[in-house]
This record gives sequence, structure tokens and C-alpha cells, in this order.
Amino acid sequence: MTTTSTPTGGVPRAFLVIRALAELQAEGGRVTQIARNVGLTQATTHRLLQSLVTEGVVEQDERSKLYRLSIDFFALAAKAGDGGGLRALCRPALLRLSASLGDSIFLLVRSGFDAVCLDRSEGPFPIRSFSGDIGGRIALGVGQGALAILAFLPEAEREEVIRFNLSRVREYGVYDEVYLRTEIEKVRQQGYAGRNTGLLEGMAGVAVPICDREGRAVAALSVGTIADRLNADRMPTVVELLKREAAAISPRINPFDATLRRPTQSLASSPAAQKIELPQAPSAD
Repeated sequence: MTTTSTPTGGVPRAFLVIRALAELQAEGGRVTQIARNVGLTQATTHRLLQSLVTEGVVEQDERSKLYRLSIDFFALAAKAGDGGGLRALCRPALLRLSASLGDSIFLLVRSGFDAVCLDRSEGPFPIRSFSGDIGGRIALGVGQGALAILAFLPEAEREEVIRFNLSRVREYGVYDEVYLRTEIEKVRQQGYAGRNTGLLEGMAGVAVPICDREGRAVAALSVGTIADRLNADRMPTVVELLKREAAAISPRINPFDATLRRPTQSLASSPAAQKIELPQAPSAD
């Protein structure tokens, strides 16, 4: 990190150091390196670092003498970023999409090797869904939303999920490894998952990933509807609306949101979660 205009004052300079440490978090940073990156003298940088250590937001390894942001700093950031969680953040988008498209909209979030339906906004057309009601779960790779999440995971995570889930997705009768990998590559190229898979006659869906600041898919926005309403003429409009909402959500995601680690726990008090039934047949979300 380099700066062309070094701010004056203790607080702005302290935040310069904090931002520099964030970029060096993996390996840590020495005073000389941090001072060079922020454009301050070593003496000033050292004094700021020691003040931040005293406040508990920076720590120094006793052996290597490298500085890093502390666990307390991340705990503080987590509390500050908790504005109601992913579900509250995405709810307005679901309502807008449902109203503008006239279809059912789903919010799916990754949970290990599965995708969990975190929220939905019902449209006027009766449909069945892979994940069922809010709280329902489906293997990553099955259904448009779960496929969109899988396709945009980091490669190592994606490979692990494919290995674990391959036997599970085969149960649907139309999947094999070649087919699944072909679909994943197609989704990565076009930026969305959308087609009538034939798993449920008359149903179709399209989904886009919601990625965090690192570009890792953590959730998906998905439309589930009858096949006639998702024809080739209408598909680009639906995809554009989904992508627009996902792009607006992504930079606002709190990386410490507990929902991203324990999505089902966040639904424990939801009335819809109390009446979940396993879906009888899959469809397009």
C-alpha cells in the first residue's frame, strides 16, 4: 500500500497503519515495511503500532517481531458489521425481484456441502422447489441456485465438494461427473445457472451467485417459475435483474456474519422454519 498524500493527525495515521496491516495479515509486517507502505517515518509508525497494541487491536509476535491485526480487532469488526445478517440484507432485493418479475425468488446460502434456503418471496405461480420451504437443504450442484454457488467456489473447495457430492447428485438420474463438470464450466463462463434441467416437467429456473469481497460465492439469488415464463426472449432480462441485485449485495456482506457459518441456526426463530416439510419432487430454484 502506498500513499501520495500522508494525512496528519493521530487517528488518520492509525487507520493508515491498520489498513496496511490488513494487506499484510497473512504473513505479518515489520515496522520498516509498514512505514514504507504508509509513507511515515519508522519512529512514527512504531509509536502508532505500540499504541494499537496497547488498545488490543494489534499484536506483535514475540519471536518474529512481526505485527498483525489481533483477534480482538476482528471480533470488534464482527460486532460493528452485524446489521441483521444476510437474510435482512437480501430481503429487499427478494421483494423487488418478486414484484418486478412476478415469479418466486429464493435466497440460498452455502452450508458445507449443501445449500440452504434462507429466504423466499412467493410469486403467483405454484411451483415446487429443490430446497422446499425456508430452511430446506439440497446438495451443492443440484438446482440452479446450488449450482451457481458451487460453480463460483475457489477451485480447491469446488473440487472437494464435487468429490463428496457426486454420489448424491447421481441420485437424480441425469447427473454424472462429466455432465456436472460441463454444467459448472458453462455457469462460470456465462455468470449464471439457467435452464430447464428436465428433472421436473414444466419447471425452469435461473440463478446468479452472490460473492463476498474475495470473489467467493456464499449465496445465490434464484428465480423459480414455470418453463413458459423463462423462454429465450425473457431470460436475458431476468438474468440482468438478478445480477444487478447480487452486485449491489456483494460489497455489503459482513464476512463475520454468523449466518454464513451456521445458516440453519439463524432460522431457528423463523415461523416458516417450524413448518418445513421435505420436498416431494425437485424443481428449478
